[in-house]
Amino acid sequence: RKVDKKYTSAQASHILVSSEAICKDIKREIEAGADFASKAKEHSSCSSSAKGGDLGNFKRGQMVKEFNDVVFSGKPGELYGPVKTKFGYHLILIKSLS
Repeated sequence: RKVDKKYTSAQASHILVSSEAICKDIKREIEAGADFASKAKEHSSCSSSAKGGDLGNFKRGQMVKEFNDVVFSGKPGELYGPVKTKFGYHLILIKSLS
């Protein structure tokens, strides 16, 4: 997947869990209509879970490489994951790219 160089910042939410299996289960639930923010509050081990997984606005290169690469090569409104990083497995919902 190619990182789009024209974007320098993004807004995204994520859910961080310890295993790929859990990540896939949560992704299926969200794709079946479950609310992303509710699932983040319920399952995510990141402190952003209190805000429904919202990471706010961040610059390219601010997040770990695997996370950064998915966000800056993705499309707003799409759900991506499982994405493995040194922190665990992420589901990523891109809100906007600019």
